[in-house]
Amino acid sequence: MPFSSDQAQVLGLEAVTWLAGNDELLPIFLGSTGAGLEDLRAGISDPAMHGAVLDFILMDDAWVQQMCNALSLSYETLAQARAALPGGANVHWT
Repeated sequence: MPFSSDQAQVLGLEAVTWLAGNDELLPIFLGSTGAGLEDLRAGISDPAMHGAVLDFILMDDAWVQQMCNALSLSYETLAQARAALPGGANVHWT
């Protein structure tokens, strides 16, 4: 079942919160995106920030597993939520 925009934003907020509490991954996210803690705080309710955080977590299967295991989610959930956020639609090049 596809995620609604509201459901995706809730999961995106959970992802931001989870990432903010992850002392190992947070510095990697900040370093790779150029964002600062202030940017993360300012974007806490921004669906675009939620998408950016989910994009980051989805880059590594181990990160997906860590977050999903911590929040008792199925591994497919993050990609489904990402698809429902701004910029998450599949791009068709043909």
